Amino acid sequence: MSPLIQLTDKPIDSAAVIEAVAADEAGAVLFFLGTTRKRTEGRETASLDYTTYRPMALSEMKKLAVEATTKWPLIKVAITHRTGHLEVGEASVAIAVSAAHRKEAFAAGEWLIDTLKEQVPIWKKENWADGQCDWVHPGLSDLSQTSGERVE
Repeated sequence: MSPLIQLTDKPIDSAAVIEAVAADEAGAVLFFLGTTRKRTEGRETASLDYTTYRPMALSEMKKLAVEATTKWPLIKVAITHRTGHLEVGEASVAIAVSAAHRKEAFAAGEWLIDTLKEQVPIWKKENWADGQCDWVHPGLSDLSQTSGERVE
């Protein structure tokens, strides 16, 4: 199994991510798409910016895909994360897995997104409608460590 692992500054092609895990042996294909929401903890989001240390992020994403296949009997794994500037409604991350059964696919998909957010060096800057911005760091829950920096 060679997982599809991508970082891209272009819109995520959901169909391509799903196609990457297609297999005749699969009775389940689980697809997760993380999108930019309009409100977070009562604050209005204007946009998001994602930045990363690309070589390390790709390496860590691949490790997660391999680890997922050791934890669950997966057939294929695909992980794509967007970088750069995203507007409200745009997709930031897509994860797809295929497995013989849905239970394993659901468990693996949830573990992959949770672990990716904790371990992969991808940083998110929340740009608020009031002109302020906050950085969210890997391994920390949203808004738990922020700068309160004002964007001019």
